[in-house]
Amino acid sequence: MAEFKEKYINPFTDYGFKRLFGEELSKDLLLDFLNELLHEEEGTITSLTYLKNERLGIHPDDRHAAFDLYCRNEAGEKFIVELQKTRQQFFKDRTVYYSTFPIREQGQRGDWNFELKAVYTIAILDFRLDKQDLHPDKFRHNVKLTDVDTCQVFYDKLTYIYLEMPKFAKPLEALESRFDKWMYLLRNLNQLDRIPVTLKEGIFKKVFAMAEIAKFSNDEVQAYEDSLKAYRDLKNSLDYAKEEGIEIGRVEGREEGKIEVAITMLKNGIAQDIILSSTGLSKSELASLRHKLENPNE
Repeated sequence: MAEFKEKYINPFTDYGFKRLFGEELSKDLLLDFLNELLHEEEGTITSLTYLKNERLGIHPDDRHAAFDLYCRNEAGEKFIVELQKTRQQFFKDRTVYYSTFPIREQGQRGDWNFELKAVYTIAILDFRLDKQDLHPDKFRHNVKLTDVDTCQVFYDKLTYIYLEMPKFAKPLEALESRFDKWMYLLRNLNQLDRIPVTLKEGIFKKVFAMAEIAKFSNDEVQAYEDSLKAYRDLKNSLDYAKEEGIEIGRVEGREEGKIEVAITMLKNGIAQDIILSSTGLSKSELASLRHKLENPNE
C-alpha cells in the first residue's frame, strides 16, 4: 500500500470529493451539508436522489454539461454541486449555463402552466473568485435574480451559491455553527491527524471514517493516489502560471510578451485553460502558436 504523509484524504481531489459526497454510502453527508448550507432558503431536505451527471443539449451538436454532482430532493427540486480547483476565465458563465439544463428538463409537452421547481447551483471553490476582490473576508456568495433598484429578490427559484474556501480562516475555537464546522472540515481535512474535540459528533465522525486512507482497499488507494497526483500537477501548473503572470505584468501587456509567455507554457505542457486565462490570448491565437511550435519548418 502506498504511503501518504496525510492521514485523511484531500476533499479537493476528484476521488476525495466523490467519496465524501457522491456515493450512496455517503449520501447522508451530502444531505447534512446541503441542509446546513440551504436551511434559510429550503427548510429541511429529507431525502436526495443522485441523478445522471451528464446532460445533453436539445440537438446532437449542442454543447453538453458534466456536473460533479447532480441530485433531486423529495420535492423535485434540483441541486448541482460543483468542485472547482482553479480559476477559469468564464467560470460564472459556466455555472449559469449549467443551471439551464435542470430548467429545460422541466418542460412538458402540450399545454402547461410553466410552474418550475427550484434549481440550486453550488460551487465549492479552491481559489478566490475574483482577482479584484472588494470583500476579502466574504467567503460565501448567495446570488439570485434581483431587482436592481429595490435590491429585492425578483425570482427565488434560481439560486447560485459560491463558497471561496481559501477565504475561510476561522480556527477551531472560533467555529460557531454546524455550517462553520463543515467549512472548516472541507478546508482542513487533509491537514488533520486526529478528530478535534469540536468535531466529535455523529456526522463528522463518519466523515473522518470515510476519509481515513489507512482503511482503504488497495484499489481505493491507487484511485486516490492517481487523483491526488492529478490535483498536485494542476496546482503546480497554476503556480507556474502565476509566476508567468507576473512576467506579463512587467512587459505591461505587450503582445510580444504575452506570446513569449504562452510559448514557454506550451513547451512545459501547461493546460490550455490556464494559458488562456494567464495571457489573455484567444483560442485561435493559441492554436496558431501551438501549430508553429509543432511545425517549425512550415
